Amino acid sequence: MADTRATHRATNAGPGRLLIAVYILFAIAATSRAGLQIATKFDQAPVAYLLSAVAALIYIVAAVGLARAGHAGRRVALACCSVELVGVLGVGVLSLVDPGLFPDETVWSGFGSGYGYIPLLLPVLGLLWLWRTRAATRPHA
Repeated sequence: MADTRATHRATNAGPGRLLIAVYILFAIAATSRAGLQIATKFDQAPVAYLLSAVAALIYIVAAVGLARAGHAGRRVALACCSVELVGVLGVGVLSLVDPGLFPDETVWSGFGSGYGYIPLLLPVLGLLWLWRTRAATRPHA
């Protein structure tokens, strides 16, 4: 009977490094934006500004998960990318259907249109990268 051993390709190597860099860039951008908005005009659109802060936190944790590259890091990155995709799709739809819900834009408003739709593309790329680097089961001799 053949023994199998699961091996993961590193999420922090090759194109994964670029993905991590983009997550870090968006973490900085979303954190800066949310911090400024919360500090200066929170009463104008608290939900929008808190959603931007949530997006920033997700970007930070996803970057760390991808950078760690181990089993736990993969699980964290998978959870973050999944929540991020649901968030950008949900907020994107809501911001188009009822613009009054968000008096000011969030990172995810209009599917991330204010950021060149990268917030919509980022979790898809993250999930694809996690899938591509998933465990490969190979026989052990």
